[in-house]
Amino acid sequence: MCGICGEVRFDDAAADVAAVSRMADRMVRRGPDGEGIVARGRVALGHRRLKIIDLSEHSQQPMVDSQLGLSVVYNGAIYNYPQLRSELEAKGYTFFSHGDTEVILKAYHAWGLKCVERFNGMFAFAIHERDTGKIVLGRDRLGIKPLYYSQTANCLRFASSLPSLLAAGGIDTSVDPVALNFYLSFHSVVPPPRTILAGAKKLPPATIAVVETDGSVTMHKYWDLQFGQRADQKNYSFDDWCDETLSVMRRSVELRMVADVPVGVLLSGGLDSSLVVGLLCENGGDLETFSIGFDAVAGEEGDEFKYSDIVVDRFGTKHHKLFIDAARTLPALRQCIAEMSEPMVSHDNVGFYLLSQEVAKSLKVVQSGQGADEIFAGYHWYPPMLDASDALGTYKQAFFDRDFDEYQQVVRSEYLTEDAATDFVREHFAKAGAEMPIDKALRLDTQVMLIDDPVKRVDNHTMAAGLEARVPFLDHEVVEFAATVPPELKVKDDGKYLLKEAARRVIPAEVIDRPKGYFPVPALKYLRGDFLDMARDALAASAARQRGLFKQDYVDRLLDDPEAHITPLRGSKLWQLALLELWLQEHVPAR
Repeated sequence: MCGICGEVRFDDAAADVAAVSRMADRMVRRGPDGEGIVARGRVALGHRRLKIIDLSEHSQQPMVDSQLGLSVVYNGAIYNYPQLRSELEAKGYTFFSHGDTEVILKAYHAWGLKCVERFNGMFAFAIHERDTGKIVLGRDRLGIKPLYYSQTANCLRFASSLPSLLAAGGIDTSVDPVALNFYLSFHSVVPPPRTILAGAKKLPPATIAVVETDGSVTMHKYWDLQFGQRADQKNYSFDDWCDETLSVMRRSVELRMVADVPVGVLLSGGLDSSLVVGLLCENGGDLETFSIGFDAVAGEEGDEFKYSDIVVDRFGTKHHKLFIDAARTLPALRQCIAEMSEPMVSHDNVGFYLLSQEVAKSLKVVQSGQGADEIFAGYHWYPPMLDASDALGTYKQAFFDRDFDEYQQVVRSEYLTEDAATDFVREHFAKAGAEMPIDKALRLDTQVMLIDDPVKRVDNHTMAAGLEARVPFLDHEVVEFAATVPPELKVKDDGKYLLKEAARRVIPAEVIDRPKGYFPVPALKYLRGDFLDMARDALAASAARQRGLFKQDYVDRLLDDPEAHITPLRGSKLWQLALLELWLQEHVPAR
């Protein structure tokens, strides 16, 4: 787990090592254990290392294999690297290290672009071919590891975070009006390749980009998600479905224990993280777990300790219960925004940030329960999608923060666009491979929303603490299995029915049958006191007035009664606007 960056030139100039160094320096938190830059002519690669697998210097990066003529920088973890290494050794390859980085190099040499189809893990990498001069960029199937880039006529730069990319300079930092439409409509999600900034892009998940020496780029999508039962599942009983659910999850959590340092679990007290703990503890063994809580606001509890305690008592984990009072939350929120690769509005951002800072004092690697709601249908908008006659309209009503009419009331005329968010969802729903309305929604959420909301959130804030987060529900084999499960087995009894029933074999029923929770930071939902002042000041700042994104009468309406303006997904419309301005003021200097 690390931070990567680099530059490749398309003219006769040498790569700007100083720019690459600035990008690497901006990612010290992602990789506090080591650094390196390799520059040869028109290409420079940079790396920050967090030592997880092969703690020796043999796995330092950038890694250069002179015999094969390949160099690589890589961020992530390939969990099946021991098996791949054995397969490569059988083909005659020899290794000078004991980690997964060298396996990526050899695998690319052996199998070319198709090597990624053999990887089980999370990854973003850049491989430079010495003899052809081309650069190959790759990202894992579910986009767990990020990769941002910018391209001009003369060069392409890439980095693991958008703030790192910005540190190199030379990027158009104006707000992309189409991305702004997505941000304000599609629950703050800006699908790839766009970011909120016009000059910065992100590589889509499950994608390989081949960058030629003349600057031409070819994108290859190597994985997609198909819904519907496999032939061998046609006669499955309910017990068979439960058996396969636990089987794929057992394999996933066990794979994610591959490390040369201890691995713990973030335990929220909900079904998903509790099941991860239960599966890891089925055969005994020591496991460290971590939970976090906040002050209550407006009668809404800020912790779920009573549920995480049940799991801890059952499995005897070494548990760390972390309570964060409001006095710490506000300063941490500003630090959290400084580490955000993109504006992320969800209330739990600061929670993950603070939790990660505390966990990193004890461990370098944790497993987390993100992704189960999207692949096993745990959200409230899935049951109405089961037999929806108007799939697009039903989905928008539940998920969109604003309809197009309200969006036009928010944005000043120079930033207005067509309804790009609705067009995007319509086109995604129309793709083959998901025929039922609910499957269309699940596919969209798994391949887009999940990646650019909760997954991005977890990567940003754990890596800001030098902490690696592994997400077993997003093992691609788990995701592929979940897509085969009949929808009615997912949405029954308020959702995630199959997962709940399978989990009864492993974890206490009290955790399964509890009311659905959410990683709560109530102070950001209700925007009172110092948090409201923070939002008001951001929207009144000279930089905000100069930028002129929002119509003042709309902003005033929200400020007059913040708690009256809540999105269908229970977020604050005022905080959404304020967070965007706070992010821009932090990362984009005033002109």
